[in-house]
Order: sequence, then C-alpha cells, then structure tokens
Amino acid sequence: MFFATTKGKTKYTDIDYSKMDEIFVLYGKETKGLPEWLLEKYLDTKTIRIPMLPTLRSLNLSNSVAIIIYEILRQHNFEDLQEISTYFDK
Repeated sequence: MFFATTKGKTKYTDIDYSKMDEIFVLYGKETKGLPEWLLEKYLDTKTIRIPMLPTLRSLNLSNSVAIIIYEILRQHNFEDLQEISTYFDK
C-alpha cells in the first residue's frame, strides 16, 4: 500500500510496481489530504508524491489519481488493455 501526499518522500515514478500483483494507493480528501498521524507513521517508507512547482499547494484529486495509476499501468505494460485501436478495421 502507498499513501499519495504532497508531503511524500519518494517520487511515484521511483517505485518499481512491475513486480507487484496487487497495488493499493490511498489518497486523502482534496481539502485536507491524509491524516498527519498516518503520514508520520509511513513517511519514510510508503508515501509517494507527484513532483510539482513549490508554489502549488496540490493537484486536483482526479488528476493525481490518473497520473499515478497511469504509471502503474505503464510499468505493467498495459496488461489486459487494448493497445491498438481497431475502430477502422472492418
């Protein structure tokens, strides 16, 4: 399990998700984030962050989810996803 937070110590791209069968990423509320007690407990081992400009407070929650999930899928070679469109194949 990973905790997505602006206070994270590890970039989300620095994790090797490719060998993990199950991956859980916990996100906090857009207005508050995750509870501080949880972050303090796992800050050095399980927190991940998306690099941002230092002047930004945070990203939109749905954008953050999309960014991190896309990286996980990419590292799994988009397993079970259609890679090439067959829209014009008839």
